[in-house]
Amino acid sequence: MAQTTPELEPGGAIVETPPTTPSHDLHESTEAAEHGSSGLPQFEFGYWPGQIFWLLIVFAILYVILSKLFLPRVGGAIEARAAKIEGDLADARIARDEAERQSAEAAAELAQARARAQKTAADAKAAAKAEADTRNAAEEAKLHERLAAAEAGIQAGREKAMSNVRNLAAETAEAIVEKLSGQAPTRAEVDAAIARNAA
Repeated sequence: MAQTTPELEPGGAIVETPPTTPSHDLHESTEAAEHGSSGLPQFEFGYWPGQIFWLLIVFAILYVILSKLFLPRVGGAIEARAAKIEGDLADARIARDEAERQSAEAAAELAQARARAQKTAADAKAAAKAEADTRNAAEEAKLHERLAAAEAGIQAGREKAMSNVRNLAAETAEAIVEKLSGQAPTRAEVDAAIARNAA
């Protein structure tokens, strides 16, 4: 509740002033502020030199902090990272070259092993063929020997059979001549007659 404040007039009489309320005071101060300023103080030209001064100080502090503390760390980290990447790339190139060298050596060894295997197979084939040829020649020689022995046996059997046939023919001829003529011929005569007929 608002209270009245007594005031003294020059003659000594007490005069009460009307009560003041906070809302009335606030309204008066707002009107005074509106008549005295044109908006935000940072946009008033009178405040600019101070603002520029503090802006330069803050900029200088930030510049010093960034250039002395953060940027060297960031630059060092970037350089370390670049050096690590370069080292990794160099290691990768070395590993690639080593892999290519080992691959070339493996290919050369494989080609040599293939050539050795082909030579070994060719040598084994030639040795088997030579052994087979030798075995075949030995078997052929044995076969020829057996064939020659068989032919000799056949020839001997034939000759023996022919001699038996001659003997049988001579005996038969002797018997026929003796039966027909009544007189037995000699063996020489029969053999001569058989030879004449055979020729």
